[in-house]
Parts: sequence; structure tokens; C-alpha cells
Amino acid sequence: MTIRHFKIFIAVVECGKMRRAAERLYISQPAISQAIQELEEHYQVKLFERLSQKLSITEMGELLLPYARQAVELFENTEQAMKNAGEVSRIRLGTSISVGTTILNDLLDRYEEIYGNLDTSVIIHNTQTIETLIHSCKLDLGIVEGFVIDKGMKQIPICEDELVLVVGKSHPLYQKEIITFEELQNEILISREEGSVNRNQFEQLLLERDITMQKKWTCTNSEAIKIAVEHGRGLAILSQMIIRKEVEEGTLKILQLEDIHVHRKIHLIYHKDKFLSKPLKQFIELCLSKAH
Repeated sequence: MTIRHFKIFIAVVECGKMRRAAERLYISQPAISQAIQELEEHYQVKLFERLSQKLSITEMGELLLPYARQAVELFENTEQAMKNAGEVSRIRLGTSISVGTTILNDLLDRYEEIYGNLDTSVIIHNTQTIETLIHSCKLDLGIVEGFVIDKGMKQIPICEDELVLVVGKSHPLYQKEIITFEELQNEILISREEGSVNRNQFEQLLLERDITMQKKWTCTNSEAIKIAVEHGRGLAILSQMIIRKEVEEGTLKILQLEDIHVHRKIHLIYHKDKFLSKPLKQFIELCLSKAH
């Protein structure tokens, strides 16, 4: 039994079809089928059932899955540890767009100033996706907004941000400085996708006050949301870090929502069992110094 068998098994589970797993792994479908058959023969169990042309994982497959993931993750960590023995400065990092367009560049500049060149691969996504990518060993570290409840993650607060309600110059509310929640009733809200920390926190405030806003536009990109608000298409909740330029230029305005201030911590996160190469330790130390 090899790591290859486990990788194929995991791919079939995640893709739901052997053909799609073959496409993901760039191998033939017969090779996928053979690997699954070898796994089943080795453990003397049935891992999948085909019902109505649909591939479904069995109870024994469910039992094997977490162990297969752990085995692959341990292998990936071992590979990375050995490759990092030469002290190649390489980091795979996931951040939100708020972090990616603000503090990330400062951190990377500071790292290179102290330690030298750094080969960085950056993925911009929401917190939930970054957590998933860290768990699957596709990212080393994440810098995310809010608090991560996953006990498998180490998290280090590095700075604080505030979510603010913004409006464009052509919107009637632009003339206001302070508004009430009642004034938001039936206004158009341009929001982030489901699972976004920004969206979840603001929707909870609306729910607590029985306020309904129209959700005509959902977008994964905060930059696109800024442009939509500037064109008067609605209101939005955005990180104060990413709207400073627009506020200074007057194309966006922050509306103070009664006496509500929505602060959130920016955290550096990584898996608690992650092997920390020298470059990763140095980057974490740099983030710790920023927190202090």
C-alpha cells in the first residue's frame, strides 16, 4: 500500500466520479479503478458502491478517509521538511483581499529586508477556504479576519481592523454622517459571499434588530464591491483598511451606524501539526513582532 493509493482514494471521494478523479490527477481512469480495487483487496472491504450510476462511499470508506488524509498530510510534511533542509525561503500563503492589498506587502517587504529574498505563493480567498487549503496541505500559513474556531489551528492575533458601512457619492445617504438601523430597512446591500466574515458579522447585527435589506448583488471580490458602491448601486460593509484612498478622494463615505463599532482581529493561522521550516518560523516571528 502506497501514498499514491491514498491520494487516489481521496480524489475519488472528493470528485464523486472516477473520471473526474483521473482528470484531477492526470492519470487514466483504468489506473484509478485499479488503485481502488487494490485498496479494497488489501483491506478486504468495499470502499464504494455504485447506485443508479452514482458512486457513493461506504461505511468502511468513511472509516478509512480520515486516516488516508492524515497519511497524505504526514507524507507532504515530510517531503517539505526534507526539501527545506537546504533552507530554500519558500512560503505558500493564503489571505483575504483586505489583508492581501494592505498589510501583506508590508510584512513581505519587512521579511526580505531582514532575511533576504522570499519565494512567496499567495492565494486570495475567504477565511473558510483558506482553512480548508491549510488542512489539505496546499497552504502553509493564512492571514485571515476574525476568529477561527477550528481547534486544529494555531492562531496569532497580529493587528485589528474595523468593518464600516460605506456609501457612494450619488447615493441619497451620502449626505448623512450618522444613521440608524431603521434607515437601512429595504436599502440595497452589496455583500460578500456566504461564509465571509464581513457578511456574517453584519447580518447578525441586522437579524438582532429585525432589519431586512435587499440583497441584489453578492460578490467574492471586495474591489468589485467598492466600484459598485461608488456607482451608487447600494451600500456595503467593508474593511476600513481597503477604503482609505476612496474615502480621502470622496468617492466613498463612511456612515456611522448609531454607536456600533465592529472591530475584528486579523490572525495568522497554521495547522498545529505543521512542520515549521526556518522561513516559516521567521515569518511567524515577524508577525508576532507586529502584534507587539
